[in-house]
Amino acid sequence: MQLDMHYYGTYAMARAAGLRKEVCETIATAAQFVDDNADKESVEFRDGARLDVEATAHHAINVKNLDREDQRKIWLPFHFLPGNEGESYTQRLVCTKDSEIAQEMIKFNLSLLDQPFALPLIGITAHVYADTFAHYGFSGVSSRANKIINDSIEFHSLDPDITKYINDKAKDFEKNYPKEGGFFDNIKSWFAEGASGALGHGAVMTYPDRPYLKWDFIYENGSKGARCPTRNNQETFLEYCRKIHDIFQRVAKERDDFSDKAAFIDFSKIEPAVKEILSLEANKEDRIDAWKNAAAKGSLFGMGAEEINEYDANSWHNNRDNLKRTKDSRVAPKLPVFRYYQAAAVHRINVIRHILPEKELVVA
Repeated sequence: MQLDMHYYGTYAMARAAGLRKEVCETIATAAQFVDDNADKESVEFRDGARLDVEATAHHAINVKNLDREDQRKIWLPFHFLPGNEGESYTQRLVCTKDSEIAQEMIKFNLSLLDQPFALPLIGITAHVYADTFAHYGFSGVSSRANKIINDSIEFHSLDPDITKYINDKAKDFEKNYPKEGGFFDNIKSWFAEGASGALGHGAVMTYPDRPYLKWDFIYENGSKGARCPTRNNQETFLEYCRKIHDIFQRVAKERDDFSDKAAFIDFSKIEPAVKEILSLEANKEDRIDAWKNAAAKGSLFGMGAEEINEYDANSWHNNRDNLKRTKDSRVAPKLPVFRYYQAAAVHRINVIRHILPEKELVVA
């Protein structure tokens, strides 16, 4: 998913579930920051302390520059949570929508609502859970299972202008990927230097992340060239919105100090508005406006009309950069980005060292 869902959609569902405005902003900021937080440089304080940052972003300006460790430490736990279905190790790494592993991740993360990093952790949880509804069918490692037959992608009932728009975007996306000759044969490519369309959903560009798309394709290793079942992103994203709304309700019930009962509204009452937003065939900026306009018209929250504040892409980056000029390291825990790093570390360790090994999946 993209900014329209990870920040604005997350905020809307959290607020509609009865959480306070500032709580929703922190959760939604953390959810989007998962995609924006690629910095790996440690913060060295003048008093001798050091803060190791926790990178959670899998993207790079050019995917060929991607650190091979990112597949195991970033792509899998934060963007392509393994579904543990199938027989082979490679099959079991494929992301599955709303999997048992995803539910275990949610249960553990919500058990930490009493911690000072609870809100960023909820945001991270929302991001990872959302991506299971977008990235299902692909894994976060270089694998033949991710490869599709060239030119097999078909869109259903899509406006011609939007078709041209996303095809143009696809051309830009492809410029940052190696050509066919750079593809890796199997999971051993974890130890290779490059990456390709065999990594993540690179073979289908950003199509899994666009909420309005109905589409299908043929996996290269599929059964006798059979097309995959039609992927209806609208329906899948709506299912996610419904379920994350329920999860945010659990947060509101567990932490009364996070809640704002006036904002609560049953999902069934806002479902038509959410459906309309998700069906909008438009670029990211217009999809963001759709969330903002629905909130401003009073279509999403129990207390009626309310503005959704803009996502500040620099806020938490500035938090971190300011720490580099700080003499006293004791100020660090007071900053949201520090709490985010705590939450990211806890989430990563739980997924990689606990949940996956319990399913006999060893990734790092």
